[in-house]
Amino acid sequence: MKMNRLIIFVFLLSQSFLFAQSKEVLFTIDNHPYYTDEFVRVYNKNLDLVKDDSQKNLDNYLELFLGYKLKVEKANKIGLQNSVNYQNELKSYRNQLSKNYVNDSKVTNELVQEAYNRVQKEVRASHILVLVDEGATPEDTLKAYNKILDIKKRIDNGEDFVKVAQQFSEDPSVKENNGDLGYFSAFRMVYPFENAAFKTNVGQVSKPFRTRFGYHLVKVVDKRDNRGEVTVAHIMILKPSAADAQLEAKAKQTIDDIYQKIQQGEGFESLANQFSEDKSSAQKGGVLQRFGSGQLSSEEFENVAFSLQNKNDISKPFQSQFGWHIVKLIDKHPVQALADMKSELEDKVRKDERSLLITNSLAKKLRTKYTYTKEQKLLNQIKTMVTDDFYSQTWEIPQNKKEINDLLLTINKTKKVYSIIFLKYIHTQQKSNIKTRPISKLVDELFEKFIDEQLIAYYNDNLENEFPDFKYVMDEYRDGLLLFDLMDREIWTRAKTDTTGIKVYYNANLNKYQWKKRYGVDIFSSTDKAMIEKAQNFLKKGKSIEYIKEKLNKDGKIHIMVKSGLFEEDYDILPQYQNLSKGVATIVSKDKYYFVVNVLDVKEAGPKDFNDCKGKVISDYQQYLENNWVDELKKEFDIKINQDVFQTVKKQLQH
Repeated sequence: MKMNRLIIFVFLLSQSFLFAQSKEVLFTIDNHPYYTDEFVRVYNKNLDLVKDDSQKNLDNYLELFLGYKLKVEKANKIGLQNSVNYQNELKSYRNQLSKNYVNDSKVTNELVQEAYNRVQKEVRASHILVLVDEGATPEDTLKAYNKILDIKKRIDNGEDFVKVAQQFSEDPSVKENNGDLGYFSAFRMVYPFENAAFKTNVGQVSKPFRTRFGYHLVKVVDKRDNRGEVTVAHIMILKPSAADAQLEAKAKQTIDDIYQKIQQGEGFESLANQFSEDKSSAQKGGVLQRFGSGQLSSEEFENVAFSLQNKNDISKPFQSQFGWHIVKLIDKHPVQALADMKSELEDKVRKDERSLLITNSLAKKLRTKYTYTKEQKLLNQIKTMVTDDFYSQTWEIPQNKKEINDLLLTINKTKKVYSIIFLKYIHTQQKSNIKTRPISKLVDELFEKFIDEQLIAYYNDNLENEFPDFKYVMDEYRDGLLLFDLMDREIWTRAKTDTTGIKVYYNANLNKYQWKKRYGVDIFSSTDKAMIEKAQNFLKKGKSIEYIKEKLNKDGKIHIMVKSGLFEEDYDILPQYQNLSKGVATIVSKDKYYFVVNVLDVKEAGPKDFNDCKGKVISDYQQYLENNWVDELKKEFDIKINQDVFQTVKKQLQH
């Protein structure tokens, strides 16, 4: 489940909190009180977010708020809060949110500065990977380490990096790229890999290093200034799905024809809209979301895009693994100043492996923030329980020791940590291949790490008490997840599976599902009026599209383009005509283009077949069910609104 599942109600759209007020009961649902401070908070924070002015009306907003809480009450009533999936998901969201609070500003600022320095550059590197799992046995880890050392010796002795990569690298992509990762900047690779790449000189090979994937060697091929990002538009003709020389030639001819029309002065955006087969961008004139090096899956496309120097420069047609393209430069976005990027970089640092450095720093601060006491005598007894079997990963927790369940650690006089927890921690650490000796020293080392983890866990568990805004967001997550599960059960699933109800709703609302008048047409376009007149004459003589294009697109110039299909009467240039009928229409003009339409078929306005509008019907049926559902909930629960309190709140908010 993704975070955007929570955006199911306007109350869950923001984490800003403007102000609170003294708590009074605004209303009760089955004697469960809901308070004015929450109502005021959510109303204020959403004032600028709601588009419907009616929701800003406090009486209407109270109805929305009440309806929302009724749904939450229903979810709790039927026990959705007890679902294991719900509990796990809520825990996952809390873990995600808490990362914003488990922070050390000094370390964060250092990491942000390091990242900004690296963002100035792009590194091109190749690598060799020897796979080894993070939890691998010492034997397997040593085997992998020795293998990467042997590979490093081969390279140091003069063997070609690419040939060695082809022979020994366990990265599956090596067969396609020979280990070449292309250009990348900060945050594109896992942090240890990024460190090795940026700290290795051009032409050099790094020392072996480990990531969660295994052991690596990196050869830095080049370093260059970061090209920043670009915004481009493109026109794309897709590569045929199957190898077919004739279809490939047709695709190439189409892109060449389009390029010729651009050279003749026709508008890039209009041609993209008409002919680009990238449906996600065609309707936007071919404009793509801005990107930087290494963000697209086509290096050819990136290189052409970045090679364009001035706004509105247009490339020649070129081929990528996806098809043929023409690219137009919209804008270039150089790397910003640190002040402008700081917030973005902080967010990336928190989500990156770098965050472990921040966590370690936090643990040191918590040792001074909280009081904690350890039972040294018990710790000494635990040292006698742990044997050298730890090093072979065969040590087991003794079962016959009464000290196993004794109190070992107390934090802030409230959190009690018992010895069994630490013993289990020691048991799990066997896979870490820790070599510290003697065993008593190893236990001391592990106990210090254990204290850090317990302090951070205590801090994390008490975030709601330390940070009111954290508590507010968690309350909203909690309600939002419940509401999503309830809506899925009561509305969305029902709307999809209630075939009888859907059909009844469709028949009762047939006026909402109507085709406009439709025409089966061939639409001819040109910027040359004389050419469109010739096309019109050919059409009147019954000539085919292929014949017309052959006669008019000559001498390396594309004068005529054609689009065919069944379209509603308001499509594209069709509204330019009145009372279209079968046959060749008159010539019309729009946006420097001339058009003539050959009408092959006419379908009168009328109801859509259910299958033609099924998705829309289901969506409308869902909304219908939800609108009536709140009325049903009002009958199910006992609701009491404190009108005097509400009037006081209204005066405060309207002041």
